[in-house]
Amino acid sequence: MKFLDQAKIYLKSGDGGPGCVSFRREKFIEYGGPDGGDGAKGGDIVFLAVDGLNTLIDYRYQQHFKGSRGGHGMGRDRSGAKGADVVLKVPVGTQILDDDQETVLADMTEAGQRIVFLRGGDGGYGNAHFKGPTNRAPRQFHPGWPGQELWVWLRLKLIADAGLVGLPNAGKSTFLAAVSRARPKIADYPFTTLTPNLGVVLAGGEEFVLADIPGLIEGAHEGHGLGDRFLGHVERTNILLHLVDGTQDDVVNAYQVIRGELSAYGHGLSEKPELIGLNKCDALDEEETAEKRAALEAASGSPVMVLSGATHQGVETVLFALLAQIKAARESAREEAEAQRSLAAGGYGHGASGPDAAPDDDNRAFDGDDDDDEDDGES
Repeated sequence: MKFLDQAKIYLKSGDGGPGCVSFRREKFIEYGGPDGGDGAKGGDIVFLAVDGLNTLIDYRYQQHFKGSRGGHGMGRDRSGAKGADVVLKVPVGTQILDDDQETVLADMTEAGQRIVFLRGGDGGYGNAHFKGPTNRAPRQFHPGWPGQELWVWLRLKLIADAGLVGLPNAGKSTFLAAVSRARPKIADYPFTTLTPNLGVVLAGGEEFVLADIPGLIEGAHEGHGLGDRFLGHVERTNILLHLVDGTQDDVVNAYQVIRGELSAYGHGLSEKPELIGLNKCDALDEEETAEKRAALEAASGSPVMVLSGATHQGVETVLFALLAQIKAARESAREEAEAQRSLAAGGYGHGASGPDAAPDDDNRAFDGDDDDDEDDGES
């Protein structure tokens, strides 16, 4: 299946159905009266995050989605049938952005998350709604409210615990293949990896998800190479594993190029915890390995781990170091979620912000003029 991480689509919720003007006319019934039913609400546009999807390719071939119109009211006080909703299934990690591609309207971060994105228009009232002691034979009705329409961008940011970054041919795909059952393409030329890959890693009896993205080069934030659009797939990670090719002559420059691109990209990537790995050490002798490791530590100010994805040397040590950081991040997130739940449980009052407050519904059906409303209150 082809990988697609962004798509532009058009959405329109269903229009509300019109009300009906009808009067009861039956033999031997002396007093009939209005019996026109109300129109029904139009169909909603709903987004649902599901497991098992990791691409937006379905939205490459269909870009327009419209909810069904609500049924119209009928005589004998019969209301119309509600319009059918349109449920759009998206991968976990999908963001819904406005047409400007900057304003985030919704973020689907958990499997099973369901949001009503565009609400269908309310149905119109039939003439039975307007009957009263001073208006015994109303001929008023409402045509129903129109639905909402919007062009949006879907942008997928894969959910992973740790992310791999580095220059092309730094050994990221080899490392991912060595520690998981993922089988990314591996070759001895730059930009072998063209799309992100995910792998589930088992370490110490615990699992975490590792993301491998295409390699960056200097100027990626300006569009050089494959650009930096795939960096969004490591924005949600807890830690970055920065792999540096130990066979390069200048490992310090290789490290600094990637750090510069992360800073230029922004979105907090340069502030994320980072583990540095000097990869391909199987091709170096001990003296050269020690020299390049010391140079990297001096440039980064952090310890550097030596490993080889091809021979699995030092790989287990790296995995346990990643797992320790991931577990700490998970625990911190769990404590924060519990604190928010406790605050929410005890923070509601009895005012408009409480859970019993009336919903703010700007899409209510039109309720007629003031005189009719007063008449309705008397009936």
